[in-house]
Amino acid sequence: MEICVKKLGIEVRGVRLTDPTISSDEMVEQIQKLVTKHRILIFRDQGEVSGDKHAEISRWFGTIGGTLSKDDPLYSHPKCPHPDVYRISNDPEEGCINVGRSGWHIDGSYLHEPFGYALYHIIAVPKTGPTEFIGFKELINSISEETRARWERLWMVADKGENLAHPLIYAHPVTGESVMCIHLGMTKAFIWDKDTPNEQITNSDETNELLQEIRSEIEKDGRRLIYSHEWKDGDFLISDNLAVGHYASDSSARDKSEIGLRILHRTTVKGISRPTKMI
Repeated sequence: MEICVKKLGIEVRGVRLTDPTISSDEMVEQIQKLVTKHRILIFRDQGEVSGDKHAEISRWFGTIGGTLSKDDPLYSHPKCPHPDVYRISNDPEEGCINVGRSGWHIDGSYLHEPFGYALYHIIAVPKTGPTEFIGFKELINSISEETRARWERLWMVADKGENLAHPLIYAHPVTGESVMCIHLGMTKAFIWDKDTPNEQITNSDETNELLQEIRSEIEKDGRRLIYSHEWKDGDFLISDNLAVGHYASDSSARDKSEIGLRILHRTTVKGISRPTKMI
């Protein structure tokens, strides 16, 4: 196994995920540790990984979450290769469209325990259409002390499911590093100073201002903090969903007549704990 350090995460060379020996306890543990340390692992030249194998690899990290409903056209598609594998495309005949385009986010921000990991495999590579990632450690370290103090007081309220509130900044359940719970396209409001006498919920104008502030911090300085992953044939990517945010680039949704067909398979792994403020 060879490792090449990227702007965010690492590229792993010399490993074929479909090789039966890769499923040994020792190798699986090594890959798990690498994801924890580097947050994103990119495996090149994997060929086409079947839906069954994609699900098997996902289970190395826990129980697969977000099982698709055949009755929900937003989260299922007739061409999904496995009940737990989400199929995304820029062609409605090939997969679910306009996925991940509403704003920077983590997967499952509306759940009690947001998803712990996300695993992606490209099936059809377009001319362009990257997935973009932001490391929360780098983002938090880049903001001013004043902004950090304000963000520490905020809780985001999801506009889906039970409208749960999670702290904007909290401690990663495994590493203890400061991370963020965000979905800039699915936030109903923010709460200042939750569970204190000063608790106050934002109105729509303040909510939008805060969402724009977070986006501006992510994309500042010529987007220097962002890693844009341009997909290549056979790519398989594993990410720590709690340690990095992501966004489907503008070009990813362009028509196949412009950029060619884009098909991406994705799974998510259930989280292990609810975001909790650091003490």
